[in-house]
Amino acid sequence: MPESRVRKQAPYTPPAGRSSARKPNPRWYAPLMLGLMVLGLVWVVVFYITQTAYPIPKIGNWNLVIGFAFVLAGFGMTTRWR
Repeated sequence: MPESRVRKQAPYTPPAGRSSARKPNPRWYAPLMLGLMVLGLVWVVVFYITQTAYPIPKIGNWNLVIGFAFVLAGFGMTTRWR
């Protein structure tokens, strides 16, 4: 009985893997993150101390929303900080 030919297979080469190391954040990231949190805190404190006269008197209690938005933006940045 005739023997079948053996096929030559190319050696297995695994696909190039991605680098698992994450890149560090830019140098301005941490100061901006902390600056947003402090700015939001100062905004809310100024609003309460001046009895709603400052920072923007015509928008009233929306000043609280603006202050908390700055704080939340800073805290949101902390989730991406390395």
